[in-house]
Amino acid sequence: MSKLIRKLSLAVIISVGLGVVFTGCGGNNDTPSTISDPTSKPAAEKTEDANQESSLSGRINIVGSTSVAPLAQKLADDFTDMETGVRISIQSLGSSAGVQAANEGNADIGMSSRELKDEEKEWGMTEHFIAVDGIALVVNPSNSVSELTVEQVTKIYTGEITNWKDVGGDDKDIIVVVREDASGTKAAFDEILDLKDKVISDALVADSGGAVRANVSSTNETIGYLSLGSVNDDVKALSINGSKPSEDTIRSGEYPISRRFLFLTKGDIKPELQAYIDYIFTSAGKEIVSKEGYVPVN
Repeated sequence: MSKLIRKLSLAVIISVGLGVVFTGCGGNNDTPSTISDPTSKPAAEKTEDANQESSLSGRINIVGSTSVAPLAQKLADDFTDMETGVRISIQSLGSSAGVQAANEGNADIGMSSRELKDEEKEWGMTEHFIAVDGIALVVNPSNSVSELTVEQVTKIYTGEITNWKDVGGDDKDIIVVVREDASGTKAAFDEILDLKDKVISDALVADSGGAVRANVSSTNETIGYLSLGSVNDDVKALSINGSKPSEDTIRSGEYPISRRFLFLTKGDIKPELQAYIDYIFTSAGKEIVSKEGYVPVN
């Protein structure tokens, strides 16, 4: 396939019938060997009774990562089924937008799938570590390659490996898809694999995980990366260093590419907001996190 097609925009996606419109998202690299949240309350202080009568009211505005948003929405739906007086709105605008919104008070919660930058850590926000996500390398289901090493992935994204035959596949050029610069998923992926400022310049740029998935599912030669929770049957997730991305391999640290999902708050937390955050760490909340394909935080 000609190298001339290696620039991807939303207009191109639409013109080829992919019809995917999304925004950016966010992420980081260090998965602790014991997954715990030092900012959360002890389990005894958290609301475990899902059958209690609704006693809260108010509105919660959540802004940020498109990777975190689907999980936040599932948790919000279940929480508001119990606390019927609470309304939660979620906007997927990207991790950087979420960090900024939380800091400036334009959102009750900022969602981020990347770690805070050094300067952002000085803004006085509280980090709530809600889940761990694996970043999956995905190809078209018809691609004969099912496994890569971290070294091979790095060489593909830096342009040292350009043909699938060099990693056991067909004699076809590799089409590389990346996320836009504001994406937390890109930030995490680049940091984990030491790819910052090293990725090939003619990589296709997708403005959402959905755009990555749509492109990979329609083109046999393409490789991209997605939040594990966004992987479906339209694409094939590759094993990396012999490890398939899953809750067990991410929890154990066997799968090498993972990042934290964060909620960010600033200042005093109103009761309905605290209750929603606490709910995430209950058995019911953790069950939803696991069901959606992520690793719960203990």
